[in-house]
Amino acid sequence: MEITLSQGLLLALMTFICGIDAVWEAFFIFRPIVVCFFTGIILGDVQLGLAAGAVCELTYVGLTTVGGTVPPNPLVAGVMTTVLAYTSGVPVATALGLSLPFALLMQYINIFFNSTFSGVMSKLDDYAAKGETGPFVRTITWMGLVVALSYAIVIFLSAYAIQEPISAFVNSFPAWLVHGFEVAGGLLPGVGLGLLLRIMLKTENVGYLFIGFLIASFLPLQNVLPIAIAGAAVAIIGYVNDKNKIIPGDTGGDNDGGI
Repeated sequence: MEITLSQGLLLALMTFICGIDAVWEAFFIFRPIVVCFFTGIILGDVQLGLAAGAVCELTYVGLTTVGGTVPPNPLVAGVMTTVLAYTSGVPVATALGLSLPFALLMQYINIFFNSTFSGVMSKLDDYAAKGETGPFVRTITWMGLVVALSYAIVIFLSAYAIQEPISAFVNSFPAWLVHGFEVAGGLLPGVGLGLLLRIMLKTENVGYLFIGFLIASFLPLQNVLPIAIAGAAVAIIGYVNDKNKIIPGDTGGDNDGGI
């Protein structure tokens, strides 16, 4: 399927808005689970957008920029995963693997802007020292808008302007290579979740992880909603139990003057 000019412009506008949020991280609408959903609406395939959002979010949930690391950009990865699956007709897992070059390109563009704007930091320090909030806010605003505009340009060019060469390039892949991308894309959500668990998982909660895995693997469930409800119930029970625990050494004390 082809992307029309109006769809390309809408994708660019949506990416521009989400790009502003990616810079300021205010509402987190730049996450793949949100971006893919909106992309699916624009392309007229909400189901594809939801599927792409679930896979992309699992992949990028544990990735973050630390020091000199350059992880792929989740916003561009989400949009291009949905776009590639829509235009080329490949599975979402395959489109996820094919979206990595676009996501890495955007991240390098971000690094370029961060390096360029570092020269403005001294000026911002002067504004802050003098209490000049107007110039300070204006400078921060135009820098964010420039980065957001670069997001929109990358998506417009990738999704609309060069969609035919990209589709032809993807369709020229032999079956074994497409299958390889599909396998690699299918592994990426597990890698993302593993990175997240490496940071968040506590030893005392490992048993719950195995229980969820067994339920998902061996019970004939139509979807993961029952597992999600069971996980929410376990989380609530754990929260209530922790809240009701008496802190060691805390005997309650007396009511001394209301303190």
